[in-house]
Amino acid sequence: MNTNPSTRSGGVRDLLPGVAGMAMVGSSVTVSRSLVDAPLFAVQAVRYAGAALLLLALARVARVRILRPRGREWLWLAGIAATGLVLFNVAVVRGVAHAEPAVIAVAVASVPILLGLLGPLLEGRRPSRQVLLAAPVVVAGTVLVEGSGRTDATGVAWAAVALGCEAGFTLLAVPVLRRHGAWGVSVHAVWMGAVMFAGLSAVFERPSELGSVTSTQWAAAGYLAVVVTAVAFVLWYRTVAAVGSGRAGLLTGVAPISAAGAGVLAGGGAPGPTVWLGLAVVIAGLAAGLRPPRPRRPAPVDLPVREPASP
Repeated sequence: MNTNPSTRSGGVRDLLPGVAGMAMVGSSVTVSRSLVDAPLFAVQAVRYAGAALLLLALARVARVRILRPRGREWLWLAGIAATGLVLFNVAVVRGVAHAEPAVIAVAVASVPILLGLLGPLLEGRRPSRQVLLAAPVVVAGTVLVEGSGRTDATGVAWAAVALGCEAGFTLLAVPVLRRHGAWGVSVHAVWMGAVMFAGLSAVFERPSELGSVTSTQWAAAGYLAVVVTAVAFVLWYRTVAAVGSGRAGLLTGVAPISAAGAGVLAGGGAPGPTVWLGLAVVIAGLAAGLRPPRPRRPAPVDLPVREPASP
């Protein structure tokens, strides 16, 4: 898989997987509400274990070779699982106990700025001025979509943790995407996440609590495993590898748009004027930041003037 910045096309074809992946992530907001009363660690362990098995099966059908991690790769992949999967879910659940959900959402919405700054540095190149100018626009639009809410100091702390974890999900993958590709990074991060959640469940939860999970909650966990984890992870990392983490980070603005649409389909009513304004701002920011850069014109070369030959 090509991850050389100088050869990335960054066209619509490369961006579409990331758009689809973020749309799937946005749809998970509505689905996840049914899991509020379920045992957090046990259900997430089952979710990620199922997603890992599905990813392995799909990789085999697609004839994609999953490489074994080596050396420091274990640390990068474990970091993705620990931050982007485990700690992020804990931060969201613990955070909403001290803050309104919009506060956590607004914090996570700041991810494009972090990815625009830090992503290119990890890739060994300068941050794009175009992306850095567009990132605050996308963030502002997302804040309008999500709204604001009340919180306390603990809620702010958990919101900051969620922001760091969401950024870590992409940034920690940069060093291993070149060798493992989107499939390999997804498979290893997901199975490691399942193991971590299983360990947390064994320590903090009782096995009997799984018996209280309803069929509706299992259906929600199944949707999250198949669509939001197995499929969305591969699509997202494919775009990160193709266009770079900085430009891909802008696509996180698609998630609140998808969440708003899923809310309407779930019977939540039509969005208000502020939400529509926010959607327009997000789209404007995406259009500005994802526009292919104009090719530089070669500098004019002064050709020597030939004097006419003497008759």
